[in-house]
Amino acid sequence: MYVQDINPERDVLEKTRLDPISYRDAMSRMSAHVDLITTADGRTRRGVTITASCSVSDDPPTILACLNAANPRNDIFARSGAFALNVLGEPHRALAHAFSGRDQLDMDRRFAFGQWTQLTTGAPILTDAVVAFDCRLIEVKIMATHLILFGEVVDMHLGEKHPPLIYVDRGYHTL
Repeated sequence: MYVQDINPERDVLEKTRLDPISYRDAMSRMSAHVDLITTADGRTRRGVTITASCSVSDDPPTILACLNAANPRNDIFARSGAFALNVLGEPHRALAHAFSGRDQLDMDRRFAFGQWTQLTTGAPILTDAVVAFDCRLIEVKIMATHLILFGEVVDMHLGEKHPPLIYVDRGYHTL
C-alpha cells in the first residue's frame, strides 16, 4: 500500500459500526461514580441517576453531565437554565435506584427518598450529598443519543465524606 492509497475519510466510513448492545455490555465493565442530576422549572422538579459527568475546567469552574436525549422529560434541564450535580456515597444506594427509573416511580416518590434544599440557582440540592454542585446552564450539545449539559458551578454544598458510590457490572458498589 502506498501513502496515496490511504484515504482516512473513506476508511472511517467503511468500518463496520459496533452493535449498540455489545457496546453497552462492554461499557458496563467500566466503573463510574454515581450522581443525581436535578433541576426545577417552577414547581416541576426532575432528577435522574447518571454516571456520565466530569469536571471540564476549574477557571471558571465548569462541569458536564450527559442525559438520554430520547426521553422528552429531560427537556426540562435545558428549559430551566440550571441544574445540580449531587455526588452520591455509600448511604445513597436506595436513592440512586429510585432515581434510575427502573421502578417507574413518579418524581414526588423519587424526591421523597432524600432531604432537599436549594442554593443559588434553585435546582434541588441533596442535603447529605458527598458534594453538590449548583450550576448555571451555559451550553447544551446533542451527541448521538445524549444531551451534554455544560454548567458553570456557581455554588457548592460539601457534605460528609462517605465511601463513593460507583456503578460497574450493572450494579452499585463502594470502594
